[in-house]
Amino acid sequence: MAIREKIHSFVTSKITSHDDRKIGLEEETIIYDCNNNRIPVNPGRGFSAVELVSMLNDLSSNNGHYSLEPGGQIEWSSLPLKNLNALDKSIKKHHKNLKKICSDYKLKTIAFGLEPYFKPRQIELIKNNKYVRMDEALVKNGKMGRWMMRNTASIQINFDVTSKSDMEEMTFISDCLHPIASYLFSNSPYKGGFGVGMKNYRNIIWENTDNSRCKNLLDHGISTSANLLDKYIEFLLTVPHMFNSKKSSDYKGKPVLIGEWLAELEQSENLVEKHIDFALHQIFTNVRLKRVVEVRGSDRTPSGYEIAPAAFWSGILINPDVKGEVLSICKRWSKKDRISFNLLASSLEVNSSGPDGKKFGEWIEWACKKAVKGLKTRNFGEEKLLQNFVNKVIDQGPFTLQTQKHAPTFIS
Repeated sequence: MAIREKIHSFVTSKITSHDDRKIGLEEETIIYDCNNNRIPVNPGRGFSAVELVSMLNDLSSNNGHYSLEPGGQIEWSSLPLKNLNALDKSIKKHHKNLKKICSDYKLKTIAFGLEPYFKPRQIELIKNNKYVRMDEALVKNGKMGRWMMRNTASIQINFDVTSKSDMEEMTFISDCLHPIASYLFSNSPYKGGFGVGMKNYRNIIWENTDNSRCKNLLDHGISTSANLLDKYIEFLLTVPHMFNSKKSSDYKGKPVLIGEWLAELEQSENLVEKHIDFALHQIFTNVRLKRVVEVRGSDRTPSGYEIAPAAFWSGILINPDVKGEVLSICKRWSKKDRISFNLLASSLEVNSSGPDGKKFGEWIEWACKKAVKGLKTRNFGEEKLLQNFVNKVIDQGPFTLQTQKHAPTFIS
């Protein structure tokens, strides 16, 4: 089987029925110690993020899994669940465990999408060969890779798919609506201790992390839902292999493209699923494909609203009728419209013009109404998990602006 066919087979290997579709969530959180410093990521200098993750996994009791981001941010990955109410209960259980350990060790959770006070050079990098090589690679390929690795936190949503076309449509819609979600879930009010003003700063960081593997799919020539998976695979094969090696376990080899690395493995009959998975995880676009559709554009929300990004995207993407309505609108946007629309994601100004001559704010309200409608059709009462959040953001602006209004500077 050719490489492209193997990747295609891997990505579509978890196709399920509509009734069995599950949703997963990944939540990242920045942790401070009692002296208002980031906790050390590595053991040896006080209670570390490595030790915190170990204790959290011991407490988890089949409620997801904990891991570490390169600057010591705690990442909790939920179990995939069918119902957002069940997912919300799982989130609350995770927070209870995190709160217990933080209380015992006098730690603080910082529920922002951007580290509010410290600069990358002040933040320790985890002692992990993979992340050391990533750190080196991103410095060469973008201006803000170290900010991304050490200073950002997000909420990512994973969706099962019911068919190849469902995957392609969900991915296309998510790529088109990224500016809207980026505004709604903007929660990065401070940089270096001071307010960021109208800047949507976590989005700005990702836009400047690595041009070859970040940004929107549109930036990589993927502009329609038709044959999106095939185009995505072609894109994947042309991206530089981040770890500069011909073997996934060796991070010091000759620089190659992902496609070249996979081709050598195929020729030696050593290409297996773990290599394909490893390759797919080197793509950091705002929506990416694994064996699920992963939507990545949300900041880490304020405490209590962690379910909101999952609720928004579930309302838009899961109900076939609502998804179809949104898809028909997105399909009529020109490439020029979409390029201009994507530029709006770096600002929190709602009066700028978007597609069809409508203001950005009008498109935001339109998407929110569609999301609530989609949740209501699921008949689980899930709309309550989004409606209050949406009302606050529509009335007062995203939390990036709300927080700055009440506290213009961050005092650590």
